[in-house]
Amino acid sequence: MPERYPGYDVLAKRDTPSWNDASRQAIAHRLTTLDVPTFFNEAEWQTLRAICDRIAPQAEHRDAIPLAGMVDRKVAQDQRDGYRQASLPPLREAWRRGLAALDAEARTLRGARFHELPAPAQDELLKAMQRGELKGPDWHGMPSHTFFTERVTHDILAAYYCHPKAWNEIGFGGPASPRGYVRMYFNRRDPWEAAEAKPGHEEEARRANERIA
Repeated sequence: MPERYPGYDVLAKRDTPSWNDASRQAIAHRLTTLDVPTFFNEAEWQTLRAICDRIAPQAEHRDAIPLAGMVDRKVAQDQRDGYRQASLPPLREAWRRGLAALDAEARTLRGARFHELPAPAQDELLKAMQRGELKGPDWHGMPSHTFFTERVTHDILAAYYCHPKAWNEIGFGGPASPRGYVRMYFNRRDPWEAAEAKPGHEEEARRANERIA
């Protein structure tokens, strides 16, 4: 599949007026996060990694964003969202309960742990979770559909789209502080924003993106 923003690398702006020191520090932390657990135990980690692979599958031809590692750090540091659905326990308990419950459902319905199942079977279990159809005793009253929406997709997709590799994929310009944006109307691009490759104009977009700083 052709790149939508060929030649674009948001990190080329790291040492330019586009970013300030706070932005550089925040992004450096994301770039150095390893895909290893610091909070979850081995069983929880295996399940979390398998979920991440199904919720946000990544291209094999490039280095993967450490999604499970980034979720693990959020939970390890107890970085809550400032609000919580009343039917969910706090962040750490919700994740631990949800991972254990999904594994238990996989054993009951499929005879194996979640990470041991083939991808189609994993997808079916995740869809059942999304629909709220998983109601085994290991959920301890926590609604599976709320866990799916408020923790699984929320935390995994937030981890994906806060990483510079995902920014390159969608042409996101990175932090708006301190430079900000000027050309705010439709189909207008600031010179430090990525150029999208139109059919027949891919090389033109590549040259424009390689000049961005």
